[in-house]
Amino acid sequence: MKRLFTILAGILLVLQSTPADACTNLIVGKKASADGSVMCTYNCDGFGFAGSLGFFAPGMHPDGEMLQIRNWGPPQKEERMIRQVPYTFGVVALMNDHQVSIVETTWDGRKELHNPEGWLDYFTLMNITLQRASTAREAIAIMHQLVQEYGYNSTGESFAVCDKEEAWIMEMIGKGKGRKGAIWIAMRVPDDCITAYANSSRIQKFPQAKKVDKKLGFCIVENECMYSSDIISFAREMGYYSGEDKDFSFREAYGPLDFGKIRYCEARVWSFFRRHYNPEEMDSYLPFINGKMEICDHLPLWIKPDKPVSVRDLMNDMRDHYEGNALDMTADVSAGPWGSPYRNQPVNYYSEDSTKMFRERPIGCQQSAMTMVCQMRDWLPDEVGGVTYFNLDDATMVAYVPVYCGINRIPEAFHRENNNVREFSTESAFWMNNWVANMIYPRWSAMIGDLREAQTELEDYYAEDQKKVEEQACKMTRSDRINFLTSKTEEYTDKMMKRWDKLAKLLIVKHNDQIMLPSKNGELVQGRRTSPAYAPAFIEAVKKHTGDRYVQPK
Repeated sequence: MKRLFTILAGILLVLQSTPADACTNLIVGKKASADGSVMCTYNCDGFGFAGSLGFFAPGMHPDGEMLQIRNWGPPQKEERMIRQVPYTFGVVALMNDHQVSIVETTWDGRKELHNPEGWLDYFTLMNITLQRASTAREAIAIMHQLVQEYGYNSTGESFAVCDKEEAWIMEMIGKGKGRKGAIWIAMRVPDDCITAYANSSRIQKFPQAKKVDKKLGFCIVENECMYSSDIISFAREMGYYSGEDKDFSFREAYGPLDFGKIRYCEARVWSFFRRHYNPEEMDSYLPFINGKMEICDHLPLWIKPDKPVSVRDLMNDMRDHYEGNALDMTADVSAGPWGSPYRNQPVNYYSEDSTKMFRERPIGCQQSAMTMVCQMRDWLPDEVGGVTYFNLDDATMVAYVPVYCGINRIPEAFHRENNNVREFSTESAFWMNNWVANMIYPRWSAMIGDLREAQTELEDYYAEDQKKVEEQACKMTRSDRINFLTSKTEEYTDKMMKRWDKLAKLLIVKHNDQIMLPSKNGELVQGRRTSPAYAPAFIEAVKKHTGDRYVQPK
């Protein structure tokens, strides 16, 4: 008898409304990392929604079982059923129990290529693939097979598809209404390199195969790239390209850049590269970041970092607001009296004289619903080697909690029912983090030090404790290991929730009435109250705007 199994697009990451296309992925090859791990990251951004830590248990499925597809968005008119596979892997967040991770960013591309009749949006495609793929290469092949059979229902999308051995970047776009399948390209990131995605198409020219792999149905250049067989012919058919095959650029055909894609998206990639490479050389790309494509029309697809990149490096990269570079959001009057890197106005706005203005759009932003750093390690058992450092809300404002990929339940604070975007709860990681963050946003320079103290305290503890936990776990049977790591993940989450409760209460007392009481190690201590100073750029702007009004007489 046939059985019915239902998957929601948000079963792994429950989104309570459709997110904006404002996500960021950073990707690190195993020889570019400090310890030989493969890593990728994800900030899931968009105002007005909360996330949760998704969990999908592994399981056997009888012959004939069907999978019901329900994409996020408006309710579907018809029932959509696809064939289930005999066995599905466990998934926690966006990593499965074979240490395969898939993260994404949206770049839209050619609007006419959206196929509303396709069954699979990008999140559903990711979720189903993670349940079925044991390697990154297998994941790419499964994604191709799924969209060929059931159709793709999203706009231009980038995926980082990683496992414990290698990292791939993949770009995909539909073929328009009435056409199944998708146009896509996947390239292997060199093991000694890093790369990034931030809502723009980035792959241009690529190695081309002489023929299609008939078994898989797409083209393969061994160890370098894979792509849909009609990637160039379809562009010709649609009038996007007319040159020679050897000169074909995926980005130019399917996701051409404009100033917004450069400044709001590629600038985040540039800043990430600059943090791990010669800053002077990366600054030579500033004409591109400023939209002067006649001088420079692209960033490198990937770079070899000056020194190996650690997990902690990536955590801090996810908190970037362009500090210390030409786009520094804390350095001018728009940062306000407290030198804040956050902006409340829309990305595009107008001045009083109708001048069209824009604000920067960094990796770290207040509208993040969740953030994660995925680490995959081939020298450890899968249950131990795969870790997602996870939390809800803005990466800048949270401590990353280690969540092991083989756990058999998730911590209560990350459960969907405890993270309602319309109902505050002290049992919610989303709301505890937002409680703290929303006190700090308006008084950044005065209060951020208290958060960084708590953040560093927790992340130092986790890093040190993990060494002992993982050594102990490796000596256990698989069953005992899973139970042990599940308990440790819950313990780590509980420690974070208690520390953030303490931090929130400290902030309201220490900074009451916009003065500061002295504190140490998260506790108030005896001493004088002080008044935090305004940012120098703001003081100068006040002086310029008000003339002698506030100048003390001699």
